Amino acid sequence: MEKKTSLLTANYDSHLDSLRNGRLRWTVQLRTILFFAVLTIAGAKIQFPIWEIPFTLQTLAVYGSGLFLGAARGFLAQICYLAIGLFFPVTAGDGSGWEFMTSRVSSGYLLAFPSVAALVGFCSERWNSFPGSMLAAQMGSFLLFFCGVGWLYAALDNYFISQAVYDGWIKFIPFDLIKIVLISGIYYSLRKYYRK
Repeated sequence: MEKKTSLLTANYDSHLDSLRNGRLRWTVQLRTILFFAVLTIAGAKIQFPIWEIPFTLQTLAVYGSGLFLGAARGFLAQICYLAIGLFFPVTAGDGSGWEFMTSRVSSGYLLAFPSVAALVGFCSERWNSFPGSMLAAQMGSFLLFFCGVGWLYAALDNYFISQAVYDGWIKFIPFDLIKIVLISGIYYSLRKYYRK
């Protein structure tokens, strides 16, 4: 089925869209939701502690869950990830439980994951070309860093907002852009490969 084309929108349907539109059996939907939750866990364990807030590959899975699964299922994938974290050490740290996940200077990023995935999924409903997917992921990135920087600023005494913005966002921009380009490229390539 041909659709109106633009820079942000691909003009074709894809079999990959069935992951996000609810047409698959509920068991398949559940497996894909859990798959992205597990990908987020794996991404958390690949970390580069070069600054106060560790650089991980988690957001690849967070943005990806929105792109591949859509708003609702992407949200659920990240809720599953946080729920698993109540019992098992699935974050960049070694602890688990609600207190651990909400008592760190980086907790704002972590707790924003479901909303970020939902926003990426919502935006990518219409923006599904390669530039559109990057824009959708970038919108999620803005939300992620807004929540993360706000939490970081509130969590540390004698900390200026400019410091929080620099330490919690500016330093991560190049790495985040690489992740956005990577996951958007993967999504766009697979969506095109499985076009109807």
